[in-house]
Amino acid sequence: MIEIIDCEQGTPEWYLSRIKIPTASEFSTVMAKGRKGEPSKTRNKYLRQLAGEIITGEPMDEGYTNKYMERGKLLEPEIRNLYCMMASCNVRQVGFIKNGRKGASPDGLIGNDGMLEIKSEAPHLLIETILANKIPPEHYAQLQGGLWVAEREWIDIAVGYKKMPLVIKRTGRDETYIKTLSDEVDRFLEELDGIVAKVRAYRG
Repeated sequence: MIEIIDCEQGTPEWYLSRIKIPTASEFSTVMAKGRKGEPSKTRNKYLRQLAGEIITGEPMDEGYTNKYMERGKLLEPEIRNLYCMMASCNVRQVGFIKNGRKGASPDGLIGNDGMLEIKSEAPHLLIETILANKIPPEHYAQLQGGLWVAEREWIDIAVGYKKMPLVIKRTGRDETYIKTLSDEVDRFLEELDGIVAKVRAYRG
């Protein structure tokens, strides 16, 4: 069952709404493999982080930020307004969408079927995106994961930077990819539950 939580992203309420479950922004981490096909170090770290959230009830990454995240926060309203003007549509901002033991924080919902994801990129990276003329592959898991979580049909990614052209690319549901993602998330949650059980049973 889908639950839409209306709150401002980055606030304490938002952090509390998304703890304990894998989210679309980390689905690429859930699916990440090491050099020999084994789970990656970042995946194992994410497992431990969520286990800590389940056990303590506290968000493990609350307040974390870096210069790229801060840049994105500053540019997001400008990119959203430009997108709305170019796409001639209204965007509903939401805080978090929860669907069972998975969630997503889209940058907007459009009508009954669409979504929006906003990214800011440094000029040299945005130029690379413009020349490639396709969705940046590093965001594909998040985009498909958002469609899966929100049960929507299409999502636009708007990539921009001040004084640079805005890149808008749309993708629909990739059911084959979503099935693979679903299987990986199920496997991840099974491992997560095992870790939590071991920690709770630990007596030193």
